[in-house]
Amino acid sequence: MIRTELLKQIEFIKEIDKIKYIQRRTKLFNSDRNENDAEHSWHLAMMAIVLSQYSDAEIDLLKVIKMVLMHDIVEIDAGDTFIYDQNKNHDNTEEELKAAKRIFGLLPEKQAAEFIEIWKEFETGTSNEAKFAKALDRLEPLLQNTSNNGGTWKEFGVKYQAVYEKKKTIKGGSTELWDYAEQLINDSVVKGILEK
Repeated sequence: MIRTELLKQIEFIKEIDKIKYIQRRTKLFNSDRNENDAEHSWHLAMMAIVLSQYSDAEIDLLKVIKMVLMHDIVEIDAGDTFIYDQNKNHDNTEEELKAAKRIFGLLPEKQAAEFIEIWKEFETGTSNEAKFAKALDRLEPLLQNTSNNGGTWKEFGVKYQAVYEKKKTIKGGSTELWDYAEQLINDSVVKGILEK
């Protein structure tokens, strides 16, 4: 007899396959192909493992990995909002909370509650783990855009101040990663791939 719990978990696993079809605006490193949410989440998980020593505070690495793997699952329902979108607020948490409840709700009750709480913790960004996870989430596209001669900045006419404002979130999780990111941003202006 197959347990109901297992069947629910398998249903969730099938559902989250849809994250592979959510296209982001940023492109892969040195490429003209858009990254999808699954690739982004995997990359952030690897970054968390590799860069965890740069967190300003002590963190539970497994929790950070869970956050970065789960944070964009809601985009299966809510879609990806471009961080520099002028018409739609990037913090569309009401729509995303509804998506979190539906998607994570496919899991057994206890697991669903845990996943929703981890997702909410990332969204609020107040715990040490969430601050570091958000730092990584902002750093990865910065690395992509600098590898693509301005990438989405050039494509969508994004200026220095908008990039600086969005990327300074990195400082909340890691001063050292922020110092590196700030230098990349300023170097991008000098190289002419980010307009002042």
